[in-house]
Amino acid sequence: MDQPTVGILHPGSMGAAVAACAATNAAEILWCAAGRSAASTARAAQFGLTPAATLADLLERCDIVLSLCPPAAAEDLARDVAAHRFAGVYVEANAIAPMRVQRIAALLPDATVVDGGVVGSPPVGGKTPALYLSGPADATARIEALFADSAVQAAVLGTEVGKASALKLSYASFQKTSRVLVALAVGMAREHGVDEELIKVASRRTDSYLSEPQYVVKTAARAWRWGPELEEAADALAAAGLPPEMLRAAAVTLARWNDAKDSELTLTDALDRLAQPEPALMPAPRLPAAPAAGR
Repeated sequence: MDQPTVGILHPGSMGAAVAACAATNAAEILWCAAGRSAASTARAAQFGLTPAATLADLLERCDIVLSLCPPAAAEDLARDVAAHRFAGVYVEANAIAPMRVQRIAALLPDATVVDGGVVGSPPVGGKTPALYLSGPADATARIEALFADSAVQAAVLGTEVGKASALKLSYASFQKTSRVLVALAVGMAREHGVDEELIKVASRRTDSYLSEPQYVVKTAARAWRWGPELEEAADALAAAGLPPEMLRAAAVTLARWNDAKDSELTLTDALDRLAQPEPALMPAPRLPAAPAAGR
């Protein structure tokens, strides 16, 4: 098969590095210089990307286009591409919800849309992110071939547009939220002068909770206690001047398991209860405070 010409929209730190990894299997990697910043121009030059004067010029010359931009801009960018009736392979590789990918696919009736999700850091300095793909088999095979023997590890999940984005957001929801939880936990501990002790406690455990889905069952059985505990922790965050909303939201989530108190559930049962209808979202009742001394 002839080497394709590839376009990257737009060359941010991730997009430029990912596009550059396709260079050995592509005839040329283009980017649109019109309206871009000096930083984008420097980054594109660093990664050996070839400037195209306009978006129309880029699309006319490209067989494959990679969309890697801030999530909020994904649909507007797709509309811009659709206005030029691009008929090649459009890889929607932004961190967006599956339903948005499907909307974008509908915006591009002339193109073949491949859903993509990048998991990991930009492929520089020895890092090897995964690019998960889903969509028409012939198109995903072309993208796999594009990144063969590169630092980007392409993997096809199937033919359903939305699967790759679902995997990306499922992982990101844990990975990124857990980092925020670290900030809240350390912030609360620091307020009371026990942050070093907190880190020592945590250092005794190195496993990732995400790799232990069986623990969800235990979480469900203990939710009636854990919810109020997180409400208390949220109060402590608020008292320390830190945002409590994340822990309050976690407490509301735990409330969906209130009727599973100390019960034996399967993982399927626990997850089914987590997806129960809205009326079950009442938080667990909080225990009354202990009376003050002498009262």
